[in-house]
Amino acid sequence: MWQTVSQIEFYLCILIRLSVKQTGLRCPSLTAKTVEVAIIKGDKPVEMVVEALALINAKQVFRMDERILIKPNYINASHPSTGITTDARVIEGTVKYLKEKGFSNIVIGEGSGFADTMKAYEVAGVDEVAGHWQIDLLDLNKDEYIVVDVPNHFALKSVRISKTAMNSAIISVPKLKLHKITGVTLSLKNMLGVVQPKGQMHFHLSEKIADLASVVKPRLAVVDGVIGGEGHETAGRPVPMNIVIAGLEPVAVDTVGATIIGIDVDNVKHIKLASKKELGTCDLKQIRIIGEPLEKVKRNFKPSFTSYLMSKFA
Repeated sequence: MWQTVSQIEFYLCILIRLSVKQTGLRCPSLTAKTVEVAIIKGDKPVEMVVEALALINAKQVFRMDERILIKPNYINASHPSTGITTDARVIEGTVKYLKEKGFSNIVIGEGSGFADTMKAYEVAGVDEVAGHWQIDLLDLNKDEYIVVDVPNHFALKSVRISKTAMNSAIISVPKLKLHKITGVTLSLKNMLGVVQPKGQMHFHLSEKIADLASVVKPRLAVVDGVIGGEGHETAGRPVPMNIVIAGLEPVAVDTVGATIIGIDVDNVKHIKLASKKELGTCDLKQIRIIGEPLEKVKRNFKPSFTSYLMSKFA
């Protein structure tokens, strides 16, 4: 009989970590094409996001007649200042950019793993953003789900995905933070919030994240790096960074995000596997940084002791 929840989590994560053991796979060079990723540093998150999206001309990947789903990260109902959840101001900047470009069919949707989603919105202030801009807030845990087959899968043959997510153009708006199993949790892993049941994803997690991305690949990634999170995904160890990262290729955005917080992308299996599926590049030589230079914003995030131990199994 385990004595505490943390003990249960520790041993479970060791088992999961074993399932994502590294195989020597390195980031492939897919094409000579250069991909742009914007990094903006400042103290006004709404304006920073608008600037970042303008730099990459984000409007080009959306149609006026389609619904746009903004998918933040609310794994629980912690305040964004803890480094765990998405800052409402980053969401607002995304909404503001879209509205100013004439897009009107916009919704915010998340399916929290460890909290009531609507409560998480309230704690973060997302309900106020939605009210101000007159857009709907959705709890994807209560959405209708459809079974989707995954072509050329690594581990996920089929998956139940939110119907709203399947029928929308998706913007992934994750937190810049570490993760005890996958190393980082950025725009690709953020898509686990559109899946039910979430527990099915956690063995062979890296493979399943890459598989999921081939079915519900975000068209745009906007990473909240206003306050990052070290330790692990729910550690609550905030790191002020004052940056926003954005790009039209989520694999490239996650590559840049990992690099900024001191994680070698060759040690992030799900990003490499997504690149192997030709969902985007994880080769920094093929990524052009616009805005703030990469070297000026880099900082090594410290993993938790639990993460350190589990890395020995990777």
